[in-house]
Amino acid sequence: MGNDALSLEKKRLRREAAEMIRGFSPDVLKEASEKITAQLLSSPLYRQAASLFVYVSTEREPDTRALIENAWKAGKAVYVPKCHGQSRMNAVRVFGWDDLTPGAYGIPEPVSPPADGSLPAIDLAVVPCVSATADGKRLGHGAGYYDRFLRAHPMPCLCLCFHALLRGDLPTEPSDYPMDAVITEEGTFSS
Repeated sequence: MGNDALSLEKKRLRREAAEMIRGFSPDVLKEASEKITAQLLSSPLYRQAASLFVYVSTEREPDTRALIENAWKAGKAVYVPKCHGQSRMNAVRVFGWDDLTPGAYGIPEPVSPPADGSLPAIDLAVVPCVSATADGKRLGHGAGYYDRFLRAHPMPCLCLCFHALLRGDLPTEPSDYPMDAVITEEGTFSS
């Protein structure tokens, strides 16, 4: 599949997933998110991690707020994304919800970047998706922020995905960063 055809196929799949997710009631999404969180909290990768890079969820993604609060209570260092321009993302440590403000695309981000821009080793990334496969292929929102960031800062990655959005296969490019596992409300799938 050529680059143009691949790009069009990914756009089609994103539209299809968005249409599907709009059909879910808030109660269904909340219940699925709670089950996904329970799966993640019982994961050995999460339990052993002293530091975590995690997205702050939007309304139609698996909710990460309970996960973030659990990590703070457990004494884990919590880092969240901060986007810069069209292509760059940093991980910034946050200590509470007051450290966040709406940023790029209205997504809560750290108020300010780290003073020196450095990033310590992080034990685990929890990554969002539009769709994913059980073997770790991930379809993101299309801007490539996570793929570029994770290539520059490799770490174990778990992708959170509603089970209805899990697919048998997805088109990928060499720049797409693979996930170590995909967690849905129905279980954990390792690549």
